[in-house]
Amino acid sequence: MSAELRIGGESIAPGTRATVELPIPQLYTHTPLTMRVQVVRGRRDGPRLFVCAAVHGDELNGVEIIRRLLRRPALAKLRGTLIAIPIVNVYGVLHHSRYLPDRRDLNRSFPGSGRGSLTAKLADRFMTEIVANCTHGIDLHTAAIHRDNLPQIRGNLDDPETLALARSFGVPVLINAAVRDGSLREAAAALGIPTLLYEAGEALRFAELAIRPGVQGIVNVMRGLGMLPSSRRRRARSEPFVARSSAWVRAPESGMFRAAKPLGARVDRGEQIGTIADPFGDAEIAVTADHSGLVIGRSQLPIVHQGDALFHVARFEDVVEVAQQVEDFQAAHDDG
Repeated sequence: MSAELRIGGESIAPGTRATVELPIPQLYTHTPLTMRVQVVRGRRDGPRLFVCAAVHGDELNGVEIIRRLLRRPALAKLRGTLIAIPIVNVYGVLHHSRYLPDRRDLNRSFPGSGRGSLTAKLADRFMTEIVANCTHGIDLHTAAIHRDNLPQIRGNLDDPETLALARSFGVPVLINAAVRDGSLREAAAALGIPTLLYEAGEALRFAELAIRPGVQGIVNVMRGLGMLPSSRRRRARSEPFVARSSAWVRAPESGMFRAAKPLGARVDRGEQIGTIADPFGDAEIAVTADHSGLVIGRSQLPIVHQGDALFHVARFEDVVEVAQQVEDFQAAHDDG
């Protein structure tokens, strides 16, 4: 990779910080829009890491994670380059929406095309200006609307370099997730760029139990890559657990849903983990776990239809040990 770094036609020199406004298609009101890119370059050469958020416009925890990351004093000692994009899907953020105005999902539209739809153009701009200039990436997400996710890292953990990055992040749960067609991870992988996906919290909400581990996790990855010096106060971190598989427990009937298990809870096969009640009578139906594991995602809606996804349960070799580690992790990041 060339020592020169150019984004949006601007050259960013080593040892400098810069903000680049990448023009993107304007609104139909002729209001101009830009994708803001914040670049921190160390004086010494090293890895180039992109960290992005709000690829889905209603997933906001990552915006706050990047804001706090850029305020870290340790960046004064940076080796290499940090390229931070707090809001990728500007259109979605404006409308509190996961999607773009053309109703397409940006994370199913990479690598995009400069001659395609609005979403394809945005994806193409991001790939050519950001991803192609980097050696590694971290994509910050939350659960979909009306769901909540336990902090977790997803990635192609069969790739040794990606696995090493995932382990260094510092969350207890790692998901070996196949890439989805059109995803940013898939497009980055095609360019040989290892990319992690951090999932935590819910859409349109800030959650400290998602934000704090996200900031610290990115710093941990940067230390692992040699971009930041090691911490003087070394904390012993437990080895994360890789899920063998995961599946959703779905609603057996329609009605009013009451969850009995929180995120991070251990569940046993056949155990009652919730209840669905008839809103017009006294009938209640138990929701039971289809398999043993750990709750890594959960519906937040009390109104459900038959077949709706209620609990996302991951399978582990030692679910008791991972449940204890998740409990310790949550306590460490709890704001009281």
